[in-house]
Amino acid sequence: MEQLLHYCWKHKMLPLGELYTTDGRQVEVIDPGLHNHHAGPDFFNAKVKINGTLWVGNVEIHVHGNDWYQHGHDHDPAYDNVVLHVCQVPERDIVTSNGLYVPQLQISVPEGVRCQYEALLHEDRYPPCYQIIPDLPRLMVHSWLSALQTERLERKTTDILRRVQRCEDNWEDAYFVTLARNYGFGVNSEAFETWASHVPLGAVAHHRDDVFQVEALFLGVAGLLELDMVPERYQADALNEGYFARLRNEYLFLAHKFGIQPMDGTMWKFLRMRPQNFPHIRLVQLARLYVERRTGLRQLVDCTTVEQLRELYRVGVTPYWETHYTFGSESVKNAKRMSPGSINLLMINTAIPMLFAYGRHQGNEALCDRAFDLLEQLKAEDNNIVRMWSECGLQVSTAGDSQALIQLKKEYCDRKDCLRCRIGYEYLKKSKKVKK
Repeated sequence: MEQLLHYCWKHKMLPLGELYTTDGRQVEVIDPGLHNHHAGPDFFNAKVKINGTLWVGNVEIHVHGNDWYQHGHDHDPAYDNVVLHVCQVPERDIVTSNGLYVPQLQISVPEGVRCQYEALLHEDRYPPCYQIIPDLPRLMVHSWLSALQTERLERKTTDILRRVQRCEDNWEDAYFVTLARNYGFGVNSEAFETWASHVPLGAVAHHRDDVFQVEALFLGVAGLLELDMVPERYQADALNEGYFARLRNEYLFLAHKFGIQPMDGTMWKFLRMRPQNFPHIRLVQLARLYVERRTGLRQLVDCTTVEQLRELYRVGVTPYWETHYTFGSESVKNAKRMSPGSINLLMINTAIPMLFAYGRHQGNEALCDRAFDLLEQLKAEDNNIVRMWSECGLQVSTAGDSQALIQLKKEYCDRKDCLRCRIGYEYLKKSKKVKK
């Protein structure tokens, strides 16, 4: 309830008519102030008139007035600049640590707002605000999606910065780890990031001109050159073909040379996965990209168009893998090139966030702007989240839209954080219940 009181104060959803302090002084709210989500008073730099005198300072909000004392504000100098205490149930006079009395304003959450909020929390259908979406002002929707798009890039930037830190401030290595993670396409993302953290890129660079050696290193570090990682029914064929043994011998030589330790191969997931997405295929594609020098940050930054990015990630496999998805199991010949849909996901989840994060790091606004431009040029993703919002009546045209709506669901809807959502604000503004 206190969060809802904060919301009503912030948006001036106050009771109709004149407002008075508990001791009878008239109150006029000029500016509710800046909402503080950290330690200290709830709103900074508010402006309120009390009996005609303008006060500029902080506002603290509680459901019960006694919470002021239970939270220790009467002994905390950080609350000495509170000019108004807002509460639903005032219970006693409020005093600061320097002994001054704080005026109190009693307000309640308007009944219409409370009913609408409860409806949002208890609606079984998803998203709970679906009824009003078709009628939302287009300008408001556009503005909110733009803000959400930025939020999503900021969140991905935070993830990238953590990788940069783990890579000892090496952006090239952090880009490789980010690219590898997204080669997992969700199911194997954690395994791919673990794998990338085990790959000694400095050592691999010495053999960059030999795709066989790089392939051996990549598959070996992944733990996929252990015989028990080959399904038992294929083990004999894998050994007879010879390619598995050649790769394994090469890896063992290089691992001894560079002191390489493989990851735990049991991290890889294969269940209910299309063979095209098997980690063997993805790792061999990454090996090709690496040998062809298409996994470097410099190459990424040099791409200025969507087509250049597509070409950067367009890759197939080496000859053995054209007829195999795993060792020992021969299949119909297929170049196994990265599909257009997969390339789009790599651009959305790897290239564009990396350009944005690196642009922020370098203070290069052109790179950040390029990230937004590329999102607007790409078609929207086709997944359950995007289809859900489309069915609710939101128009989803570009990857920028789909990324914004993914952010909306994960960071607002899933957390029932309707009070921070602009669509939630529009919903709560309604004084009457939406028809079921």
